[in-house]
Amino acid sequence: METLSRPFHWLVVSGIAVGLGWSAALSADTPDTLTLGYLGMERPDDREPLSVLDPVLDDEGLQGARLAIDDNNATAQFLDQEFVLHEEEIAVDGEVGEALERLIDQGADWIVSDLPAEALLELMAHPALGDRAVFNARAPDDVLRGESCHPNLYHTTPSRRMLADALAQFLGYKQWQRWTLVYGNTDEDRLLAEALRAAAERYGHRIVGEKMWPHDPMSRRAEGGFHAIQREIPVFVQDFPEYDVLVIADETDYFGEYFPYQTWAPRPVVGTQGLIATAWHRAHESWGGVQLQRRFEDLADRWMTPRDFGAWLAVRSLGEAAARTGAVDRETVLDYMLGEEFELAGYLGLPVSYRTWNHQLRQPILITGPRMVASVSPQEGYLHPRTPLDSLGADEGESSCRF
Repeated sequence: METLSRPFHWLVVSGIAVGLGWSAALSADTPDTLTLGYLGMERPDDREPLSVLDPVLDDEGLQGARLAIDDNNATAQFLDQEFVLHEEEIAVDGEVGEALERLIDQGADWIVSDLPAEALLELMAHPALGDRAVFNARAPDDVLRGESCHPNLYHTTPSRRMLADALAQFLGYKQWQRWTLVYGNTDEDRLLAEALRAAAERYGHRIVGEKMWPHDPMSRRAEGGFHAIQREIPVFVQDFPEYDVLVIADETDYFGEYFPYQTWAPRPVVGTQGLIATAWHRAHESWGGVQLQRRFEDLADRWMTPRDFGAWLAVRSLGEAAARTGAVDRETVLDYMLGEEFELAGYLGLPVSYRTWNHQLRQPILITGPRMVASVSPQEGYLHPRTPLDSLGADEGESSCRF
């Protein structure tokens, strides 16, 4: 893929330059450069959207990194700093190491990863990586924050457990405490089902019944159209005990969207379809979210997705740390980023920061329907001795991460 270096615009997004009264005149000296490499993976050919209303996105994640580079440089120009982004995209079965080496040859000292878990672990084990920091902007796997954590790996996308806890808190607020769980037959869905079970136990919910959706992900139940769905789903859930809410675990989006309005009992559908927990959503407008959405749409001609947001947070974390410290060297930037003073405005109501024990970004989680945000977790009343944000996901005492 062609390497790009993103230019910057003149928008000051953080208010740092204006607030400190820096001169708008650029220094004649060569700026201190912080060079990032973005490493993504092509969309599988067989992963088509379920609905014709959903666009096919080939630049998911990448556009978020590009916007953050522009945002960083809007402030960096007042500090004699510059952020440069180089980009590599590999095929689904491509060589991670070769792409990494190309980024390093172009001077990349920091890596933003839009890779699934298996490829990300391959990246972390590659000898060419050295002591470079990697930001995981895509993989939600809890094992990456636990047994397979790495001292040079930082997570700006929430874990499955964080998303499950955020949803469980909202269901607790609504007193919808009896769940039935339907999960797919993929590895991702099994992992999410495990996270949902853990969240239910943590917050006092009860899973009164569960089933695995038995059909192949590629079938899409297209043979009989919605008539087949209308007949099949009510029978599939008919023998569940009395429940308050139907929880779906379908990360690949191959069956869950069919369940709303087709259940035997009139109950809400939540999880990966229906009412969902997500890091970002196009309907989010509060706390300056509209500003970020519009800047993104101007750049990418589409709305921002959670993967875009994860990449944006990764690049902006470096921009914030470099601006506050006035430095671009790795040790200074990371020390500040993991310190108590670090706070990044994430347009989510509370500033986001990194957990020192597993390098997960603590962040609020949106609870949203298809076109409107219903709530934001952590919910009121769910307290934590450090911050309510640490009520989402594995806490320090239960974390299996040992750097």
